[in-house]
Amino acid sequence: MTALSGEEALRYSRHIKLPDFGTSGQQKLKSARVLIIGVGGLGSPAALYLAAAGVGTIGLMDGDKVSLSNLQRQVLHSTPDLDKPKVESAREKLLALNPNVEVVCIKDFLIADNAAQAIRNYDFIIDGTDDIEAKFLINDTCVALGKPFSYAALLRYEAQAFTYLPGHSNLRDIFGAPPAAGTVETCALAGVLGSVAGMFGTIQATEAIKYLTAVGKPLADRLLIFDALDFSFQQLDIS
Repeated sequence: MTALSGEEALRYSRHIKLPDFGTSGQQKLKSARVLIIGVGGLGSPAALYLAAAGVGTIGLMDGDKVSLSNLQRQVLHSTPDLDKPKVESAREKLLALNPNVEVVCIKDFLIADNAAQAIRNYDFIIDGTDDIEAKFLINDTCVALGKPFSYAALLRYEAQAFTYLPGHSNLRDIFGAPPAAGTVETCALAGVLGSVAGMFGTIQATEAIKYLTAVGKPLADRLLIFDALDFSFQQLDIS
C-alpha cells in the first residue's frame, strides 16, 4: 500500500481515528480505483465524497454535456458549466476539492462495445446512470468480470440501492430480464426530488469506501428502498 504524506495524514485524520479504519484503511483508499458511470444526480455526490475521502483514482464516464435542467440535482455542476462536457466539469471540482486524487475522464456513454474495456481496470464500479438498459449492461459486465458495483435508481420521491459482490445476488436476481424498451418511466418524464439523488449517491460512495477498506457489512443480498414522502426505509432480502 502507498504511504500517506504528512498533508494527507492531516486531511484524512477523521478517517484515521475511526475504529477498524485507521491508517491502513486510508492507504487502501489511496491505492484504490473507482469508476463512476454517469456523472449526474447520483454520480455527482458519489464523486465528491470519494474525492474527499482520498480514493486514489476516480474514473468518470459520461458522454453528456451539462444542461440547465441538470442543476436541480447534479451538484458537481454549476451555471457557468452549461454546455461543458460533464466529465470535464466534474474533474475541475474534484481536483479543487482534493488535488491528491487522479481523475480519469472518459467522454463516452457506456455501450456494449466499450463496457468491458471501461470497467476491467477498476476495483469498484458505481452505477450513476438513469437508463435501465445501461444498468443491466453494468450489471452483466461486472458479473462477467467479477467486479463489485453499487446500483441505485431514482424516480419521483423514491429510490432504491444494493451492492453486488462476486458470487452474490445481482440485478437479474431481483428484477429478472430487462423490461421492454419504453415501458419504464424516467426522471425526465416523471420527475425526481433532487435531494433524494444526493442521499443515494452518498450511500453509493459509502458502499464503495466500506468495500475498499473492508469495514462494515456491504448492502449485498439486500435491496434498500426509500420513500421521501413518509421518510420510510425498507430492506428486502434477496436470495
